[in-house]
Amino acid sequence: MSAAGDDKGTNMKAKELRARDPEALRKELGELLRAHFSLRMQIATQQLTNTSQLGKTRRDIARVRTVLNEKAAAK
Repeated sequence: MSAAGDDKGTNMKAKELRARDPEALRKELGELLRAHFSLRMQIATQQLTNTSQLGKTRRDIARVRTVLNEKAAAK
């Protein structure tokens, strides 16, 4: 998910994430955290109309963190 309000990258599958290397996952996590922050700011300023994006982004962040933790534990 490159920008807030952009549906690209949502509904990521854990299987797809497991195929990525940890560095790519960290980069994806950073992008998702920035997007989540942007969505929170849009809610605060009442600019966000589709509030379900916030939950989707939060779940994607959890998915990426889970895969990163799995990879770290496998070492």
